[in-house]
Amino acid sequence: MGADEADTANTLPDQAETVADGRDDQVDRRPNPLPVRTIALGTAGSLLILLSAFGAAGVLVSDPVLGHGPLSWIRYGHGQMLATATLYLGFGLVVWAWVRLGRHVLAGRVGSRPVLIGAACWMAPLLFSPPVFTRDVFSYLAQGTLPLYGQDPYAVGPIVLGLQEVVQNVHPFWQTTAAPYGPLFIMLAKGVAWVSGTNMILGVVLMRLVLLGGLALLLWSLPGLVRHLGGHLPTTLWLAVAGPMTVVHLVGGPHNDLLMVGFLAAGTLCVLDRKHVLGIALVTLGAAVKATAALALPFLVWVWAGHLKSTFWKNFTRAVAAAVATTAVVFTATTLLAGVNLGWFNALQAPTMIVNWLSIPTAVGEAVHTVVDLFFDVNKSWFVNTTRVIGGLLFFAIAIRQWWLSRNGGADAVRRMSFVLFAVAILSPATLPWYLTWGFVIAAALPWQRRQLAILVGAAVFLVLTYSPAGEDLLYNWPFIACAIAVSILAGISLVRHDPLRLFNDRHELVTVDAPTKV
Repeated sequence: MGADEADTANTLPDQAETVADGRDDQVDRRPNPLPVRTIALGTAGSLLILLSAFGAAGVLVSDPVLGHGPLSWIRYGHGQMLATATLYLGFGLVVWAWVRLGRHVLAGRVGSRPVLIGAACWMAPLLFSPPVFTRDVFSYLAQGTLPLYGQDPYAVGPIVLGLQEVVQNVHPFWQTTAAPYGPLFIMLAKGVAWVSGTNMILGVVLMRLVLLGGLALLLWSLPGLVRHLGGHLPTTLWLAVAGPMTVVHLVGGPHNDLLMVGFLAAGTLCVLDRKHVLGIALVTLGAAVKATAALALPFLVWVWAGHLKSTFWKNFTRAVAAAVATTAVVFTATTLLAGVNLGWFNALQAPTMIVNWLSIPTAVGEAVHTVVDLFFDVNKSWFVNTTRVIGGLLFFAIAIRQWWLSRNGGADAVRRMSFVLFAVAILSPATLPWYLTWGFVIAAALPWQRRQLAILVGAAVFLVLTYSPAGEDLLYNWPFIACAIAVSILAGISLVRHDPLRLFNDRHELVTVDAPTKV
């Protein structure tokens, strides 16, 4: 904790918890008091998301719960509009609680335990919710069902199943698309599909429980990563576990990125702790969920080489040989156990069909086309494809440079690794909001300045709002995006300035922002 944080904690002895309207709770003089009102606020928001999700989120086409009962009105017309408004209200309360909890963390009033309790309370209702802000989980279940019927998930899309209960809930965009996921995830999805059958509600809940294994790995890894990377554990947990990208997107979604980043974080920690073979094996398992995790392996080779005692190139050669052997054995075994082939490498191009401006190359291509189209009638794909190629070349240049600069190993290699994982997310042909978690879960263990944290808060809120509760792209709904940007900026400012809109009588700022202290 920085000096100005300590000063803040010392000068605010009676503010163990401050409610939103500026009034103070009774003083709690225990060390690391539990911010009950803040946790309850987020829990109420999460419960609102749960209730309204049955009408506004990724509901089943044929819903056995509300489809024909007295509450079926929530799925249609004004009822659905009310449910959507309620869901956004719930999300707003979750964000509000997260920002309040962040103030307590930065002021040194709470430690890791209250952050974890808050995150658990906010996640718990969403374990039983319909998928929120996405429909990807239905694709997961369909892709797991394919091998049960003798179909190759890397060669055909869910449409070939002909099972109405399974296929009709997959987003039309993905019904004819092969699975772009690795053999480990296909094996897990197959297991979930085998247990749940055509019961999609059970399938969604079981898939969440399986993916929570990634959260468990993340919770195990973060204290060690903070020790190596120099961060502040309560701040790291607040960012990587209690934030809306994890609570709403990765768990509420759910997304298999949660499992991937769990393996990635655990493997990175093991390599830093000189458990090299185990670490490389864990990261390889992450790549067997989503291929992106493989980008971490060349950086972890430098960490491994840095722990050896011979000459530079001998250390590097030995580390590369051992890492390649470990990766080959683990990946081969996983592929054989899953009973699939390597066809998923061809399917990795499937996300490139997505066109949105979260991908910087796609955004530049669309912007240039918009200007040129004012004078000439030209095909937008020419511009987008060209800028995507340029973006790919730029990424490879960045990745190679960062990899070479990581040759001394240690924490610096891991820091550069997280930057490259962030770069691939935004320079890829297609970017989806949850892609930003790939590098972020590692970077969260680094020291952060308070103003930087405010930017991260705004970005996290915005990335959730880019998709509708039902999983539809809102990035080209410009009035909505303008409102989303305004709300996100307000959330970021609220972290470092109490009551920025001056709605309440108490003007006292909970966290000062003058000093550039890192947390």
